[in-house]
Amino acid sequence: MSSGPGADSAPAPNRRNETRTTSLPTKGGTFSSLRVRNYRLFAAGQVVSNTGTWMQRIAQDWLVLSITGSSAAVGITTALQFLPMMLLGLYGGVIADRCPKRRLLLMTQAAMGVTGLALAVLTLTGRVEVWHVYLTALALGLVTVVDNPARQAFVVEMVGPADLRNAVSLNSANFQSARLVGPAVAGVLITAVGSGWAFLANGLSFAAPIAGLLLMRTSELHKVDRAPRGKGQLREGLAYVAGRPELIWPIVLVGFIGTFGFNFPIWLTAYVNDVFHADASTYGLLNTLMAAGSLVGALLAARRGSSRMRLLIGAAGAFGLLEITAALAPSFWVFALLLVPIGMCGLTINVTANSSLQLASDPALRGRVMSLFMMVFMGGTPLGAPLVGWITDAYGPRTGFLAGGAVSALAATAVGLALARAGGLRLRIDLRRGHRHVAFVPREPAARPSEVTVAA
Repeated sequence: MSSGPGADSAPAPNRRNETRTTSLPTKGGTFSSLRVRNYRLFAAGQVVSNTGTWMQRIAQDWLVLSITGSSAAVGITTALQFLPMMLLGLYGGVIADRCPKRRLLLMTQAAMGVTGLALAVLTLTGRVEVWHVYLTALALGLVTVVDNPARQAFVVEMVGPADLRNAVSLNSANFQSARLVGPAVAGVLITAVGSGWAFLANGLSFAAPIAGLLLMRTSELHKVDRAPRGKGQLREGLAYVAGRPELIWPIVLVGFIGTFGFNFPIWLTAYVNDVFHADASTYGLLNTLMAAGSLVGALLAARRGSSRMRLLIGAAGAFGLLEITAALAPSFWVFALLLVPIGMCGLTINVTANSSLQLASDPALRGRVMSLFMMVFMGGTPLGAPLVGWITDAYGPRTGFLAGGAVSALAATAVGLALARAGGLRLRIDLRRGHRHVAFVPREPAARPSEVTVAA
């Protein structure tokens, strides 16, 4: 999708100078991106495949727990799925920057469908063993290395920069809507006929996004300059991010939260099995409640006109404190209802970081920036999941959940202070009535020696 020979004679829809701000005007409306035909096809396909993906996630976690009886084994499965992103994520970004993203997505979506069908055959024939689940999780992770940055960067090609933030929010709403349906259906299927049918449904669901990609009008896509092949492109991407506080600090924050705060498959399976002594349908219910909060957060994000760093920091701090509160919840329903605001805050973190990074990035480097974002957000899980799984097994689900929340809250505080320092701000605390009690304000410049007065 590189620009044609005459690209310089007319303004391209998303040149560099149009992407370095997080306050571009939008066309208005919560669902403004859906006016674009190509994006409608993309969104329709994604809601089907996302529903299947959530069904497989629930079935996969429950299958591993039923085979092994170990939360650590669930953590290993999660780690294997995200390990390729940690090791190879930046290479996926280079590929996404070099190649036509629609063509890449056709290949990756087909490969994901094959992994679901393979696990379905093994499970339905009664031959599945835990190493089969580990292997398919690893294969899915390898495909995700390319699929994630390509899919993230493809959004702006469908809708243009003015509707990018709205489309990112609607993508999240799409994902969370599927999360409402998928776990509930998976819980019923697992209880009634077993995990294999959930895997089969997921494998078949990828026909929908493939059809949507094939039906798109390529002439209506917003063209971007593809990065040429060359040496040092990984270093170029890292240096580009490292030199910009508006890019590096949000990535650091989501890295800590993704590694330690988003290990819900481990915590929720352990809570259901060890604390509440319930079954797969209860596990599906807890995931559905969290998805309901995430969906509300996504729709609220779609209405916002900007992606502010203070919103990102505030959501991250609230996310950590809510996890700590949920870890100490005295009853099932208190715990379950706290998952709703946890889902809202988690989604706000993801959408705000995602859209602000895309809008602040050079189009030729966007794939590498987003691959780094996804690498630390998802790729940190292989480091955090086994550790969190071990803490959960050794000290109990409440301790594991509390530890994840504490790390998230501390990371939000540290990154907030770093961003304030980089932006020339200081923390002001004002306890007077009618005043804003806590706020970041510009630092006062230090007085020059000639300006200092000494009282007589």
